[in-house]
Amino acid sequence: MALDQKTVARVAMLARIKVTEADLPGLATELSGILGWIEQLQAVDTSDVEPMTSVADLTLPMREDVVTVAAQRDAILANGPEANESFFTVPKVVE
Repeated sequence: MALDQKTVARVAMLARIKVTEADLPGLATELSGILGWIEQLQAVDTSDVEPMTSVADLTLPMREDVVTVAAQRDAILANGPEANESFFTVPKVVE
């Protein structure tokens, strides 16, 4: 798909990008090349390809779901600047 300078100028205006008249021909050529690559990618048949999240077949290591020591409340609350009962005390930020 070939873009003309008028279309490139309109796209630049819509994107609020300042493009000089001298830069329009080169930019039109570059954007036309990019759109050509996209057309080539759309022509590839991917009907037999399963969706994937990564090119490497990796699985994350899982740890055992075991109960740990939960009686560390006082040690955890000691990390904050101030505590009230079982909670951190923070300054009010919303009126």
